[in-house]
Amino acid sequence: MEKIKIGIINVSDRASRGEYEDLPGREVQRLLELWLSCPWEAVYAVVPDEQPLLEEQLIKMADQESCCLIVTTGGTGPAERDVTPEATMAVSEKLLPGFGEQMRQVSLQYVPTAILSRQTAGTRGSTLIVNLPGKPKSIRECLEAVFPAIPYCIDLVGGAYLETNEKYMKVFRPKQ
Repeated sequence: MEKIKIGIINVSDRASRGEYEDLPGREVQRLLELWLSCPWEAVYAVVPDEQPLLEEQLIKMADQESCCLIVTTGGTGPAERDVTPEATMAVSEKLLPGFGEQMRQVSLQYVPTAILSRQTAGTRGSTLIVNLPGKPKSIRECLEAVFPAIPYCIDLVGGAYLETNEKYMKVFRPKQ
């Protein structure tokens, strides 16, 4: 059986230059290893906060690598170089703003600055793209909040069937 491919992109000028360790991307990978019970492999990238480069990587992972899910970390704030939502919107066929709404709602329980976050989600073909914040603690809080809907969303767009270890992550799929 062929492994399911999941894209993980850390969007960071400093990490792309090797100035600091890629903790955000590693946190996403750690969580997916804990939650997923199906065979999968990460398609991994660290890119600077440059919209054309990020768009190119998103398109490559969706169209050429056939990733059913792409998770980005970082670049979702209001700073000038934060362009992850713009890149996601530019390459997506359908936007799913509920993902960002849910993540901001969860983050507001911890920090009032969560309202500054612009993360979103969208689909490109049979790929779901989800933007996460850049801090590992926030990544866990946000991904935990939206992951129960991710496998069913991927089902709806014709992507791979993700199975989870219910001890760590329960997902929702409507009864057939």
